[in-house]
Amino acid sequence: MSNMVKEYSSSDLSRKSADVIAEALRHPVTITQHSKPRLVLMNIVDYKRLIAQNDTRSVHTIESMSDELFEEFQKAATEYGKNDA
Repeated sequence: MSNMVKEYSSSDLSRKSADVIAEALRHPVTITQHSKPRLVLMNIVDYKRLIAQNDTRSVHTIESMSDELFEEFQKAATEYGKNDA
């Protein structure tokens, strides 16, 4: 994984979901909410590599997101789906 981690706000995720996802496919991106890092989006290969390393950091699921952030994520995913059609 690259050391370079680009940050996007949760509103960026809603407005520019295709750009954010494209960036996350290349290297992990941080999603911020109220100027605080809240999520990291990364491609599945990097994610599996991280898990395989038995990293001691916690890996959380979508169920552990706040309701507000989950709603933003759902909106972004819906927009991404529209762009993909």
